[in-house]
Amino acid sequence: MNHPAYRQVALGLRAAIEQGRYPEGTALPKITDIAREHGIAKQTAREAIAELETEGLVEVIRRRGTIVRVRQVKRRLTRARQVFRDERGYYFDPASQPWAALETPTVGWGPAPRDVAAALSVEAGEDVLIRDRIMGDPDTHRPIQLATSFLPAAIARGTRLAERDTGPGGIYDLLEDMGHGPLVWEETVSSRMPTPTETARLGLPKGVPLLRIVRTTSSPDGRGLEVNDTRMSSDEFEIGYPVTRHPSAELPR
Repeated sequence: MNHPAYRQVALGLRAAIEQGRYPEGTALPKITDIAREHGIAKQTAREAIAELETEGLVEVIRRRGTIVRVRQVKRRLTRARQVFRDERGYYFDPASQPWAALETPTVGWGPAPRDVAAALSVEAGEDVLIRDRIMGDPDTHRPIQLATSFLPAAIARGTRLAERDTGPGGIYDLLEDMGHGPLVWEETVSSRMPTPTETARLGLPKGVPLLRIVRTTSSPDGRGLEVNDTRMSSDEFEIGYPVTRHPSAELPR
């Protein structure tokens, strides 16, 4: 297959990075040098670099040039398919237990996204309570994840759920105190590209997708009470979980 000239150059540079010819933190050749070496226009060389930047392999830094990105050592969030509890309330994996809100939560009313509306059994675009938080290390104040909760107006309006400070135990304790428990949870894990606002708030390099965990909280009868959309850098985190044997896979005795 004949690739466009910029893509052929990008393929060569990508291979050189993966082979260690350009180690992490070092600069690629200048645009003019790339163009001269490959006999292409400078604009074509820029398009090759733009492709590598979109993939998250390099960063274009003013006055430094094109720098090979330093890959983060990923931290694993071990989802044990259990919910835990400490003095602050429920949490869903031990790695995130020490994290705290770095700012006062943003609380307001807005239209429910289509997928959220379906989970909460409300009409798409119907107003729901939206609680936004940015979570991180309380010692360094470095942002780690964004968490947005959506709750139906029929449940939240006029209650403490709509206040900035929901008190000890947060919204889950409140929901159970309001008679909606014992709560039941279900999660899905996916990824998507960040919005400009998410990129800025998490300090994401260009080309890095979000790791997305969407948790639906329901009452015992299956009524949707809350959807929590948690986003973090897929360059920094991965999801892991133990795999156990089903009785059908037990070794013969």
